[in-house]
Amino acid sequence: MSVEALDRVAIPAGLAVAPALPDVLPPVKLRRGFIGFVRRHPTVAIGGALVLLLIAMALLAPYLATVDPTALAPARRTRAPSPEHWFGTDMLGRDIYSRVVYGARVSLLVGFSVALLSSLVGLAIGLVSGFLRWADGVIMRVMDGLMSIPPILLAVALMALTRGSVQNVIMSITIAEIPRVSRLVRGVVLSLREQPYVDAAVAAGTRTPAIILRHILPNTLAPMTVQATYICASAMIIEAILSFIGAGTPPTIPSWGNIMAEGRALWQVKPFIIFFPALFLSVTVLAVNLLGDGLRDALDPRMAKEY
Repeated sequence: MSVEALDRVAIPAGLAVAPALPDVLPPVKLRRGFIGFVRRHPTVAIGGALVLLLIAMALLAPYLATVDPTALAPARRTRAPSPEHWFGTDMLGRDIYSRVVYGARVSLLVGFSVALLSSLVGLAIGLVSGFLRWADGVIMRVMDGLMSIPPILLAVALMALTRGSVQNVIMSITIAEIPRVSRLVRGVVLSLREQPYVDAAVAAGTRTPAIILRHILPNTLAPMTVQATYICASAMIIEAILSFIGAGTPPTIPSWGNIMAEGRALWQVKPFIIFFPALFLSVTVLAVNLLGDGLRDALDPRMAKEY
């Protein structure tokens, strides 16, 4: 039957005709979806907003700081907070506010770098160990040995073998955090390895690298992302501890740990020297942990609800 004949076919009176679909679909209401996501996961919004503010502070440190953070002024040492020096001055007359602002760069750099490096290395180790049975025994025994040492002690031991620098601090903390990621990824891979779609891929002759990249890796990204936020917060604390005990970044580099270490001798009479860097460190760690908790809830399918 031709198209013209089809057009002349009569439609019964009682039969409803479906309306034609529009040529252009209506735009997706991204704003409504974003607001719904924020209402459902407020911790992600709060933590993410705080982290973005801290990142902006670190990037704009040259413009936000009032003076050079390393400038010495012995005549103005240990001055209380004032309009001239918002957070006061330390034992060498350096402006604490400017040092705190620049210290955000060190903490965020260490936290993000350790989270990224440890996640990448731990992901590779966990994938290989969890999917290849013959490699699991050897690799996990090494990881168990590293995990038996507290991360702060392992970082101190590694820093004792090198000179103090931001790069060495990052590498030391990264080595201490890799076992946590590898153990997490290994546990996820062990459960995914027994799934029917993996067995089907093996039966179809799919090569092991392809199975890992196509079927295993995507399912490990969500828990690893959440774990990375906790590692970021932990790395910031460890960096501050290392700097506080003199095993971290050099004293010439303004970091929150160094500022607190320099003011510990006067904390009873001049508590502001320690209070402000400790406050910013606490807020930063809290923001990252809130972001991690929110991502855990958002990425968990068991907690998914309708907007």
